[in-house]
Amino acid sequence: MSFAAQIKIPATYMRGGTSKGVFFRLQDLPASAQVPGEARDRLFMRVIGSPDPYAKHTDGMGGATSSTSKCVILSKSAQPDHDVDYLYGQVAIDSAFVDWSGNCGNLSTAAGAFAIHAGLVDAARIPHNGVCVVRIWQANIHKTIIAHVPITNGEVQETGDFELDGVTFPAAEIVLEFLDPADEGEGDGGASMFPTGNLVDALDVPGLGSLPATMITAGIPTVFVNAADIGYQGTELQEAINGDPQALAKLESIRVAGALRMGLIKTAEEAAKRQHTPKIAFVSASQTYQASSGKTVAAAEVDLLVRALSMGKLHHAMMGTCAVAIGTAAAIPGTLVNLAAGGGEREAVRFGHPSGTLRVGAQAQLENGQWTVTKAIMSRSARILMEGVVRVPADSF
Repeated sequence: MSFAAQIKIPATYMRGGTSKGVFFRLQDLPASAQVPGEARDRLFMRVIGSPDPYAKHTDGMGGATSSTSKCVILSKSAQPDHDVDYLYGQVAIDSAFVDWSGNCGNLSTAAGAFAIHAGLVDAARIPHNGVCVVRIWQANIHKTIIAHVPITNGEVQETGDFELDGVTFPAAEIVLEFLDPADEGEGDGGASMFPTGNLVDALDVPGLGSLPATMITAGIPTVFVNAADIGYQGTELQEAINGDPQALAKLESIRVAGALRMGLIKTAEEAAKRQHTPKIAFVSASQTYQASSGKTVAAAEVDLLVRALSMGKLHHAMMGTCAVAIGTAAAIPGTLVNLAAGGGEREAVRFGHPSGTLRVGAQAQLENGQWTVTKAIMSRSARILMEGVVRVPADSF
């Protein structure tokens, strides 16, 4: 009996924000995986170690969480005035599929740094010391992201004193600008970032009844509900939710109802193959709580509390794209996020999440009766953890 040999594919393992992923240059992938389709999906699943019924990713590069089951492809951009095209795949853990329906805001940080490391940015645009502005085309959602990457001695500066709650060690700060982050291409709401046309809807959820909900498509499609309306305080940590199958089922039912109402899916069954979007999050007014690290987050430190789920589990911190949705919704008077933060107009908000706090800014304005957002801004960090080749059995894709 003969067995397939392993093949080597150049790859870089990176942390970006509170996520990790395996990064590839498009040109380094096997020919069959350089185009979208089954071969690419099977390759990425094998790289990560999915599907894994043990939910451990022992035989792959994944970390068996939504934050660490990710693959990224970068290439020189085909778009005018952009440096790189950035494509993101969220690999399911125990199911055989890769979700391409949205972006990863955390790995957007690493995409800017990797673009420079990988030689995909024109050398003439990289200062010897200073900040390199990397113009990223986010190919999943067709949006522009600007990454301000610090450069020291001609190379990306990775170490520094910028601290990010949810990340153990400090690093260099990278500022991200998400331009025109409202996702007008999804849902039935036309050009509105609110697919239903409303800032708050009565969302009918089977088994739960009617819930007030803000459904927005900025950063990533997100369904916001009030923590109190679903029996929570807003101070919950992962163990309070992820160890409770009934809680997860309840939150998934809200997510599915929101996806249907937003026009993202046509039947509830489709949600099983669209786990990455929309996100479901619950909000509450500011209050003191103990973060997962053990430190106390005082009520006075934040404007509101937000807990969000990713791929069916409560996130240990906050997804970057969901942070964009939070910042945008907070800037628009009358949304549940804005009301939880105290109402009124604001251009920035600091919210509490399970690992600590995060500040995000957004510039929103009302034009012809519709809200628009020009950009959202937040700071993250990124670092190469390992680089070289990843090995996969040749018959796995």
